[in-house]
Amino acid sequence: MTTDEKYMSRCIQLARNGFYGAAPNPMVGAVIVHDGKIIGEGYHVRCGGPHAEVNAIRFVRNPELLKESTIYVSLEPCSHYGKTPPCADLIVEKGIPRVVVGCMDPFAKVAGRGIRKLQESGIEVTVGVLEAECLALNRRFITFHTHHRPYITLKWAESADGFMDSLRTDYEKEKPYAFSTPYTRMLVHRCRAEHQAILVGRQTALADNPSLNLRMWPGKSPLRLVIDRRGDLPGHLALFNDGAETRVYLDVLSVLPPYGKQTGVTCVRLDFSRDILPQILDDLYRLSVQSLLVEGGHRLLESFISAGLWDEIRVEQSPVFLKEGVPSPSWPHGRIRTTEVEGHLLVHILSSRGSSAV
Repeated sequence: MTTDEKYMSRCIQLARNGFYGAAPNPMVGAVIVHDGKIIGEGYHVRCGGPHAEVNAIRFVRNPELLKESTIYVSLEPCSHYGKTPPCADLIVEKGIPRVVVGCMDPFAKVAGRGIRKLQESGIEVTVGVLEAECLALNRRFITFHTHHRPYITLKWAESADGFMDSLRTDYEKEKPYAFSTPYTRMLVHRCRAEHQAILVGRQTALADNPSLNLRMWPGKSPLRLVIDRRGDLPGHLALFNDGAETRVYLDVLSVLPPYGKQTGVTCVRLDFSRDILPQILDDLYRLSVQSLLVEGGHRLLESFISAGLWDEIRVEQSPVFLKEGVPSPSWPHGRIRTTEVEGHLLVHILSSRGSSAV
């Protein structure tokens, strides 16, 4: 590992501390080094607060040392006025002679402008140190700004022989088969906390009556989304009755359902004569939703997989054999990592499309 890589690795480590607070801004870490010693470091704690570079500079006890230092930043310093002034201007103002950047920022208002501003001010700039790792750190942010859609995670639980549920005929009386343990249910809620929106289809809403909120992990519950083409889901479902925000996707030809007048419920019309997935993703892009968790049934999950609209898949495989039931989706090709917890196999699949980062 080179010297630049060592300090960039520390930037990445710092940046991860902003996982729950920085969104929708990217996670960024910064380290200031003088004569082989770290004299300042910081990260972007929360959206609207000081950026990583600002916090690192404030950390330095003797500002005069900045004129002989190198600042390492995991993401290109911003060059525009948003909720805070441009970090590139601050670096120029403080006279820092060298800047090492992990990766460029795809956000349209930055996208190379920060680096150019530094270079035009006579600052030495090195770009691309641990670039893959820095891109992976902010894969949700980068996917959103590069592909103009949320970062998509598909999630389901299945039996050891590949079924998502037993066969049920009466959803009012027959409960879904519970694969998860208390610990793996906690992991499900942690996964929800990592996403800004969560989507299910009509059958899942009807059969499982999920609340789709956070109960076993701290954080903000995701925006709840449900597809109900005809608008005939019963109004007593949990999704419509706790006052939390729920967005329902209806056919343009359907009438407004009774639940559409309930607090927190927003109905959005889609053209079901066309593929609805791009329409849903466009709607979420307009709402600035950067990450989507899909917890639907077989049909909805398969539609995302067949369309190639996924970035990450998380599967919990129970040791139980059902022998028959609703088949789980086929695992697509990707980079697979598995972990065994309490006899359950946790499978994590990352899409191999494009760079290793996204």
